[in-house]
Amino acid sequence: MHGYSRLGRASGSPPSSPRFRRHSKGRGGGVGVGVGVDVKLLERWVYAVISAVYRRRGVLLFAPLLYVSAMLLYMGTMGFHLGFTTTTPSSSSAPLGSLYRSPQLFQHLWPYIQPQNNPTNNDLMMNVWNIKSRPSWKPCNNLQNSQAELPKSNGFLIIEANGGLNQQRLSICDAVAVAGLLNATLVIPIFHLNSVWRDSSKFGDIFDEEFFIYALRHHVNVVRELPADILERFDNNISNIVNLRVKGWSSPTYYLQKVLPRLLELGAVRIAPFSNRLAHAVPSEIQGLRCLSNFGALRFSEPIRTLAAKMVDKMIQNASTSGGKYISVHLRFEEDMVAFSCCVYDGGEEEQREMDIARERSWRGKFRKKNRIIRPGAIRMDGKCPLTPLEVGMMLRGMGFDNNTSVYVAAGKIYKAEKYMAPLKQMFPRLETKDTLASPEELAPFMGYSSRLAALDYTICLYSEVFVTTQGGNFPHFLIGHRRYSYEGHAKTIIPDKRKLAQLFDSPHIRWESFQRQLREMLHHSDVKGSEIRKPSASLFMYPMPDCMCKQAAAKNSTR
Repeated sequence: MHGYSRLGRASGSPPSSPRFRRHSKGRGGGVGVGVGVDVKLLERWVYAVISAVYRRRGVLLFAPLLYVSAMLLYMGTMGFHLGFTTTTPSSSSAPLGSLYRSPQLFQHLWPYIQPQNNPTNNDLMMNVWNIKSRPSWKPCNNLQNSQAELPKSNGFLIIEANGGLNQQRLSICDAVAVAGLLNATLVIPIFHLNSVWRDSSKFGDIFDEEFFIYALRHHVNVVRELPADILERFDNNISNIVNLRVKGWSSPTYYLQKVLPRLLELGAVRIAPFSNRLAHAVPSEIQGLRCLSNFGALRFSEPIRTLAAKMVDKMIQNASTSGGKYISVHLRFEEDMVAFSCCVYDGGEEEQREMDIARERSWRGKFRKKNRIIRPGAIRMDGKCPLTPLEVGMMLRGMGFDNNTSVYVAAGKIYKAEKYMAPLKQMFPRLETKDTLASPEELAPFMGYSSRLAALDYTICLYSEVFVTTQGGNFPHFLIGHRRYSYEGHAKTIIPDKRKLAQLFDSPHIRWESFQRQLREMLHHSDVKGSEIRKPSASLFMYPMPDCMCKQAAAKNSTR
């Protein structure tokens, strides 16, 4: 299970070392034979060293270190690509992960996938996880008793939220918590026009501003704008208000010692940017403000809620064969995501040229630094490549979802959508997106506003029976936590082990039975991880128990 996308880590067992596939006899001449001999000698040397270590108990603790060192040396001799190359290695000689083999795997498995279209098959959507007893969690109020009238404010707090929809959401919740900590009046957050998201939306365009103020009224004072008399102190220019540079993940003590004195002195302070400026571990009453803000006070604006409700209704109607239950998939295969990953797919020189342009456009010079080593094969085997729509489809079919399953795809503009989306639609004909659920006229007010479009996706995914995340990031991070909060602490979420998937997709001759078995084990693992308690270093936005939820008696044997 993936852990949090900020950490950028995949969980589960690490993949086996990439193996060099020797040239077949008669191909590659003496070069292939020479490399094969070197590899064989290296393998014998590694085996001999590790065997000697294990015979001596006194050095047993050094075995893991020796193993890792040997594997690094081994991978180095296998010729993983340094930088990008326009030459394509032959299938027989290519190291694991250096080729995008999923299309070949799909052609091999399609005869086995296709017969599973019988609607009389056991409908996995009716019972996604095994029925079992598990503790039930309910939202609870861990805030101090609310007051009819809040104490006199110490001043005004102005913050600037940056990033996309859920990065802004994080900043807003943390701002509410800091305002409560400092007994400050929070000014409705300003949204920074991000160079990547390019969304000029204001707070009220995305969130219900009036409801936000009302929901927090007993805990934190919130105003739409700075009062005129305060603004006059700064020549009617917010930019003249002191901008305090707060370090990331600062503790409550830091705010009380460094920020509060300036707030009392000046009457108003700014903190911009305000992304990730409050530590995860804070007192329970401060966490309570985060909980109230995220799960209780932040709801989308009326235009977003109205259209999203229509789209959810359509998904439920389309899923009539499965009791109105549908899957939602967060697909991260936009051009910028593919370019940033440095992964190589099957587009050849044209793809390489397009990716080079995209990298230079969004990350000028970042990928052309001197001595920078890029190994696409190693990146893929480490589970860092964005899953293609084809791979998502094969994963879900291997887990047991048949072509009667209704699937909603939440995504931005998919890279070469006509090419890459076709096999996913072939495997799941009942596939929907924003563009198929809503008319062009209904979507027109949202076009050009990425955060508003993301809010539509967020709502439809929130009400799905199963949510599938493929790449990490703030969107699934918040959504998984919101689903846990909404469904008694257990989120029916598939977080695939992408290292294991990389191995499966790099095995174009694997047997269907083996492919199915490993993917159903992955599904079971997601079920086990569906309900988790927050660790001290983790975020409550993804793990709302126990900060935002209280444990109830054991639930009855039932599913939602």
